[in-house]
Amino acid sequence: MRLRSRGRWSAALVAGLLVAAGSGCSGDGGGSGDGRITLRFQSLAWQKESVDANKELVREWNAAHPDVRVEYVQGSWDSVHDQLLTSFEGGEAPDIIHDASDDLADFAYGGYLADLRGLLSERLTSDIPGRSWETTTFGDGVYGVPFLQEPRVLIANAEWLKESGARIPTPEKPWSWAEFSRITDELSGGDGEGDGKYGVAWPLKEPVSATLNLSLSTGGQLFHRGADGKVRIRFEEGDEVVPRTIHDQVNVDGSASGSTLGSGGSDTLPGFFGGKYAMVPLGFSYRQQIVQQAPKGFDWQVLPAPAGADGLTQGVSPQTLSVAEDSPHKKEAAAFIDFLLRPRNMVRLALGDWMLPTGTEALRDPALRSEKNGWAVGAALAGELRSAPAQSVRGYPEWKDKVATPAYQEYYSGAIGMGELRRRLVKDGNLVLARYQR
Repeated sequence: MRLRSRGRWSAALVAGLLVAAGSGCSGDGGGSGDGRITLRFQSLAWQKESVDANKELVREWNAAHPDVRVEYVQGSWDSVHDQLLTSFEGGEAPDIIHDASDDLADFAYGGYLADLRGLLSERLTSDIPGRSWETTTFGDGVYGVPFLQEPRVLIANAEWLKESGARIPTPEKPWSWAEFSRITDELSGGDGEGDGKYGVAWPLKEPVSATLNLSLSTGGQLFHRGADGKVRIRFEEGDEVVPRTIHDQVNVDGSASGSTLGSGGSDTLPGFFGGKYAMVPLGFSYRQQIVQQAPKGFDWQVLPAPAGADGLTQGVSPQTLSVAEDSPHKKEAAAFIDFLLRPRNMVRLALGDWMLPTGTEALRDPALRSEKNGWAVGAALAGELRSAPAQSVRGYPEWKDKVATPAYQEYYSGAIGMGELRRRLVKDGNLVLARYQR
């Protein structure tokens, strides 16, 4: 039982101690009568392999640390933001919080998450590269440990690609965005009409993060922080390449299916398996679904996303582990995170989620560099992953939902042109951001 509420620490703590004394339940923020500490760890793992890996690690910790017990709590990606906000406001937040870096900004600036500087071991802080730490740094503090990351890749029908005679891209020699467009046009027949088959299917139910993250390869930034510390939106030449490519594939040469624009990644897999699409751009973890669902004998392969002026650079929002500011056991919570993210354990978590670890030592594990199921391609991309463009922008969720998502959706469907897309993203977008930066 946790009875603290924000802003009334002393009174709530006394009340909690009185309740504990009278009822025998734990009201001291995770302590117990025998001095044992209990930490609540809310995990968002959902795939069986991932859930199993997390629960096994919790059991191993508890066996080795009888005085600091961790209680596994199952959360859900679908509702985590609202659920956490409610628990923070009610003083019921878990001690250790699993989330994604692009969901942390408002919690960090709102004072709900602990600044982890000084709490984490040198081993852990030095093992994770600075480019990953940037994703969880807000202002002067660090509010999460980035531990799993997922690049976007091209999942291709290997037989179709081989028969076409197209050059197979590698991380060392990727396709350019122009070459990618030419090849998808050829794969779909090259006449703009096709026979119900397409060179690519773009599942863009959530178009904003996909567009912004891939646009880093072409020099697109969109969000620019000025000398005054305020962020403003500018839609420049580098921001046009990826959206124009997708738009033209759908509306000009017909090499991309317009029917998948409102779909999620999983929705495109039946068509992919059925030979309707030669390629589908997906997150790296979708490989697990493909392994599980692909028809027997279906030959597929993982290719790097196209490269632009800035090479294979790509934005990511890693999965993170944070500590609640209200937790009275921050040191112990940080120690559990350190245990969970030892290189051997980080590999187990990465394999369970079919993602890449951020830790450099874990990334060297042979299991994550196998040619089988495309692991080697993903590992080769790890050094190109950067903080997603909007990572620390306050007001981004509102801009994404109210401005960017409908604007990109209408542009990709052909309902509006590039000029109108630019106007909405910049003019309407800066009005939204301004309210958060007064």
